[in-house]
Amino acid sequence: MKALICGVNGQDGAYLARLLLGKGYEVWGTSRDAQVSSFGNLASLGVEGKVTVLSMAPNDFRSVFTAVERSDPDEIYYLAGQSSVGLSFEQPAETLDSVVNGVLNILEVMRLRKKAMRLYSAGSSECFGDTGDLAANEKTAFYPRSPYAVAKASAHWLVTNYRESYGLYACTGILFNHESPLRPKRFVTQKIVQAARRIAAGSAERLTLGRLDIRRDWGWAPEYVDAMWRMLQQSSPSDFVIATGESHTLAEFVEAAFAANGLDWKRYVDSSESLFRPTDIDKSQGDPEKARKQLGWVAATNMRSVVEKMLRIDASNS
Repeated sequence: MKALICGVNGQDGAYLARLLLGKGYEVWGTSRDAQVSSFGNLASLGVEGKVTVLSMAPNDFRSVFTAVERSDPDEIYYLAGQSSVGLSFEQPAETLDSVVNGVLNILEVMRLRKKAMRLYSAGSSECFGDTGDLAANEKTAFYPRSPYAVAKASAHWLVTNYRESYGLYACTGILFNHESPLRPKRFVTQKIVQAARRIAAGSAERLTLGRLDIRRDWGWAPEYVDAMWRMLQQSSPSDFVIATGESHTLAEFVEAAFAANGLDWKRYVDSSESLFRPTDIDKSQGDPEKARKQLGWVAATNMRSVVEKMLRIDASNS
């Protein structure tokens, strides 16, 4: 089996590459410029050099077509595109272009090629908006509240349309928040974990965050890429919510990170309206029951365990 991972050096791409290599796959991966990319996440997991890398611009159809032709995959995992909700408010056009046109180009290549391939497209819980008191499942209506969420919702419906119109094996994984040591520093969870570690080591800094009352469903990234692979092993394509089913406030995440370092977080953390987003989601929680029943997938790591793992282990052991 051959797999093409678009966005292979991101958090999910690197963990997925390691998973597929362990299953005996020949793994190809893309970045916008493979000649200058460092592929540090692949190196952290000990799989750099085991993945054949290609340059691919997701919004350029010819570039996408060439990458698929060269790799000739059985499975495609589209994990590329601008991935930060906060940054999407500053770069809305880039976000929609890289996510929506990237998925569209992959689908068009699949439609035009004679060889049957299977596609996993990375969706997002952000599409649901505020889930309120009910956990979101595959039938919950979308209410995107950021340019990133709008892009992911559009890509989701493109996948559905091509699946129904052309009989493609294409599915979307609607993943709720999932973390690991490979999270970029711009993400709030990594910002919290790293600050807690530095302060415990003697730093006099203070950690400034936005809203602390927002609630999220946090899981462990290495488990979530296993769910991606399971989706493409089913007899027919379908979309799945992937989540822990638990929701916690950002303040609880902060408390867990500082407590694990023997600190009272309230002595070191501030909240500033300058970091509030134009719109935000109060509560986000997923219902992974379909994944449990059809994929046999259940999240084994809850939020507090996620924090502990991010603090105490390096990526190669995660």
